[in-house]
Amino acid sequence: MKQLVGQVTEEEKREIQALFERRNGLKELTLIVTADNDALYEKVVKDLGETGRKFQEWWNRMADKYQWERHEGGNWEIDFHTNDIYLVHGTPRR
Repeated sequence: MKQLVGQVTEEEKREIQALFERRNGLKELTLIVTADNDALYEKVVKDLGETGRKFQEWWNRMADKYQWERHEGGNWEIDFHTNDIYLVHGTPRR
C-alpha cells in the first residue's frame, strides 16, 4: 500500500536526491572493488556508511518537520519528479 503523506521543497528534494545517487553509486562500487585493495575498499565502505547515516538523518529530519504519518514496518519514498512523499507499507493482516 502506498499513500501520499506530504511534499518537500525543491531544495530538500535536491538534497535527498544527491544522497540517494551517491549511496547507489557507492553500492555499485562495492560490487566492483575487491577486498584485495584494502585501502580503497575500506574507504568505499566507510563512505557508504556515512552516506547511509546522512540519508536516514534527512528522512528523520523531514518527518519531524512535516509530521508525516508513520506505520510500523513502513517506509517513506520520494517521487523525484513531483517532490511528493509516500508512505509505503504492507496491507494490514486480517
